[in-house]
Amino acid sequence: MSTPATTVSPPAPAPAGSPGSSPRLRGPRKRAAERRPRRSVLLTVLTGLVLLYSLVPLAWLVISATKTQEGLARSFGLWFSGDFALWDNIRETFTYNDGVFVRWLLNTLLYVAVGAGGATLLAVLGGYALAKFTFPGKRAVFAVVIGAVAVPGTALAVPTFLMFSKMGLTDTPWAVIIPSLISPFGLYLMWVFATEAVPEELLEAARIDGASEVRTFFQVVLPLLAPGIVTVLLFTMVATWNNYFLPLIMLKDPDWYPLTVGLNSWNLQAATAGGKAVFNLVITGSLITIVPLISAFLLLQKYWQSGLAAGSVKE
Repeated sequence: MSTPATTVSPPAPAPAGSPGSSPRLRGPRKRAAERRPRRSVLLTVLTGLVLLYSLVPLAWLVISATKTQEGLARSFGLWFSGDFALWDNIRETFTYNDGVFVRWLLNTLLYVAVGAGGATLLAVLGGYALAKFTFPGKRAVFAVVIGAVAVPGTALAVPTFLMFSKMGLTDTPWAVIIPSLISPFGLYLMWVFATEAVPEELLEAARIDGASEVRTFFQVVLPLLAPGIVTVLLFTMVATWNNYFLPLIMLKDPDWYPLTVGLNSWNLQAATAGGKAVFNLVITGSLITIVPLISAFLLLQKYWQSGLAAGSVKE
């Protein structure tokens, strides 16, 4: 008895996404196209406008600093005049009015060194304590810090003046230094940074090894907080260096003026009876004023960039 013949059909091809299917090789052109970032014309235009908005005032400042007082009036603002007087303007800026510009520069360095340096130190200590220690009222402190960040400094200038006037500290350097020691934004920034940058396991290991809290902070915590410290230092330094309204209402003696108030007093000379217009010196002094800030940003750039990128990698 013969058995019926059976026909065996070939297996159907497996779907492309199934485990048995052979992977399709992507061509080099397709892979290169996927890796190439997409270009946005609108984003490029907006970035170019922001770049122009940032560089045009700086270019005007540099170009105008090369002109004399007469050259500022007879030439186009964004182009040089016939005479190049940059070195003469710099020499006259430092020697005008018995060299008071040098005194203003030293005052500004004093306010930055003590005020911004102290504000950074207090922000580091307070931010680390708030991030790694638990105590009653911590949420209330957090609310106060956030509220202080939202309050502009100009709103506190008049109450601060009245308080310092009662204490007899107006028209002294302390009237500028003491308010500069408080930086709510720097405290909040260090609080957030210390929460992520300092592992709890590292602190526990240091405590198990017998290290005190002070030794743990200086030998273990500070190296980890270095990028955040530099960031806070730059913010507080710029805020103190450009501080204008607070010294304006606190100080009467020109010998204690910072650069911002001192250059403005030169600028106002043209509006006073018998005053001499020295706009070329005001512009040159403004150019000299921004040089230390640019130098600080360039020198501390690698630490600042590492701080900004510290949270970009997920472990």
